[in-house]
Amino acid sequence: MNTKIQFRAGMRYAKKPEVYEIAHIVEHLAFGANAKFRDEQEFEAEFTKNGAYHNAWTSDFSVCYESECADFEWERILSLQQVAITEPKFNEDELKSEKGNVKAELTGYMNDYCRLLWPRLQQMVGENVPDLAERLKTINNIQLKDIREHYRRTHTAHNMRFIIAGNLKHRKHKIIKLLNHWGLKPGERFEIPYDSLKSSAPVLIRRKDATNITFAFSWLTPRKLEPSEVYAMNCLNHILNGTMSSKILGQARKQGLVYSMGSDLSNGWHNASWDFDGEVNVDSALELFDLIHQEILKILSGEISELDIETAKSYATGRYQMGAQTVNQISDYYADGYFTNGTLEKYDRMPIFIKNINKDTIVNLAREFVGSNLNALVAVSSVEKALVNELAEKLKFPEFEKQVQA
Repeated sequence: MNTKIQFRAGMRYAKKPEVYEIAHIVEHLAFGANAKFRDEQEFEAEFTKNGAYHNAWTSDFSVCYESECADFEWERILSLQQVAITEPKFNEDELKSEKGNVKAELTGYMNDYCRLLWPRLQQMVGENVPDLAERLKTINNIQLKDIREHYRRTHTAHNMRFIIAGNLKHRKHKIIKLLNHWGLKPGERFEIPYDSLKSSAPVLIRRKDATNITFAFSWLTPRKLEPSEVYAMNCLNHILNGTMSSKILGQARKQGLVYSMGSDLSNGWHNASWDFDGEVNVDSALELFDLIHQEILKILSGEISELDIETAKSYATGRYQMGAQTVNQISDYYADGYFTNGTLEKYDRMPIFIKNINKDTIVNLAREFVGSNLNALVAVSSVEKALVNELAEKLKFPEFEKQVQA
């Protein structure tokens, strides 16, 4: 059985910017001392004795607690999740330890160029988030009273959502009854913060030891996409970057331009973003971005074959049939939409969405993203800024962009 318990309790819900990283530390403390166990080691020994697994993660908006266990011990594991989530005993010793662990984690991210650039890109398009260096500075400000305040305010019954996947036959009523007796205060379901989006000039994060270019760029549209549109964009991303025969990644690999790059869709509560990222050698960068421009221009111009669409749909159908082999796969499918934007589409509806993907929807969505005038590019490298500016110019499509009045 796989269980995910989510609260809208992420970093954006910190009471003040000076303690921004508080949700991350609350997550780290989740499996420490509680009403039944003295410390993390004692809790861990009991939780995992039959092979069960647990973890937690934090994002801008979410804190999510996960577990997976053998079917025979689902009730024992759910009860252990209950005591960890509803009866933590925050203490100074564990807070000191976890502040150090979070600091080490974020410091490591500073050397991971992909993780380094995404918060900066979020800032560039108008999202109210700090970058990694700014997040690190908030850790020392967090005190035990802040941890307890954040937990009390966010870990409430109305602010909780859950996904449970496994053998639920004759168990649903019991599971609901157990969850209803967790004893959380009612509280409120927090709203997702709204950011006023904008476009930005390209940004270079200079690292003298970065001998290549790690890049990311995004186009955004200020609305949440419908499920059918999400599947259409997934189809487009597969055509462009999904395999070694794809239009951008496949050709780039064939020409020796890039080892790896990709594109993806992020569908949020208030907006959606079409994101690309990868790493490229300096002497191949301009040629790669020429290829990106060429292939995206074809899509915007409607030059996309029915064969390409049918091939992508066939791939998606195969992935659908392979995608429900484990409880974790099933749970992950629902988590992406349910926790992020409140969308709940049954897994068995996926073939309908795949079947209905069509060229007009793909082309119109690509035009909507590119034409929104909401975009940004960020790169991590030791190159001169002029080269990054030149790469950004290749992501412009004037004939498809809205004309902005002076």
